Amino acid sequence: MIQPVTLTLQPTSPIVADHDRLRLFSGFANQRLSQEVAHYLGMDLGPMVRKQFADGELYVQIQESIRGCDVYLIQPTCRPVNAHLMELLIMIDACRRASARQITAVIPYYGYARADRKTAGRESITAKLVANLITQAGASRILAMDLHSAQIQGYFDIPVDHVYGSPTLLDYLTNKQLSDVVVVSPDVGGVARARAFAKKLNDAPLAIIDKRRQVHNVAEVMNVIGDVVGKTAVLVDDMIDTGSTISEAARLLRQEGAAQVYACATHAVFSPCDRALV
Repeated sequence: MIQPVTLTLQPTSPIVADHDRLRLFSGFANQRLSQEVAHYLGMDLGPMVRKQFADGELYVQIQESIRGCDVYLIQPTCRPVNAHLMELLIMIDACRRASARQITAVIPYYGYARADRKTAGRESITAKLVANLITQAGASRILAMDLHSAQIQGYFDIPVDHVYGSPTLLDYLTNKQLSDVVVVSPDVGGVARARAFAKKLNDAPLAIIDKRRQVHNVAEVMNVIGDVVGKTAVLVDDMIDTGSTISEAARLLRQEGAAQVYACATHAVFSPCDRALV
């Protein structure tokens, strides 16, 4: 008679517990932000080596095992945009090749987002191009904040979590106890953003600035659509780059009779004006 035999299989590698799966890494774009996020979560940033060769090429190596882990890479693509974008792609590729279970690219500021559609012949849609690069590098998920346009979420073939900075801005304006407020969109493209902001700001009225742009980073403001006379105008935008749009809009609003002008934006890019495209 054959006796049954019980086999005990020993795992060849340790199994990572669910609460130990989370790993947080930071690129060099904004290490202070990454450190604050890590402190809030009560954890340390993962060790990573970043080097630059003499010709400018970047080298990234993750310094701990992340096999089977959920990895979060914090890297906004702020100035210098190309270097920080390339660093993000290399970080994603390194984590993918290290057998990470899931890779979430945390991109508070998503560069190349302004070219989100073709407005003239023979143009590149760079917002879609960057989405393709990040996806092909191996990202599993994207976490972004106040994208230049909501349609960019659809450029990704992976899940996108789009968060907003408006609650912080609304808290600030509420504490100021402003009266007779009108929310102003600095251009036609930002009307949806301004309308949503106005609804949360006690359903404030909306005004729009008709802006004509002849060259990049240089705004030529034409006129205001809506009533701003004697009111507190709150300009709402996703970012301030050279500041030409916001400054010209504020100047026009004061000329049209606005009592006060507040400017609210999530991304303070603040590029030098001499970097503007011509």
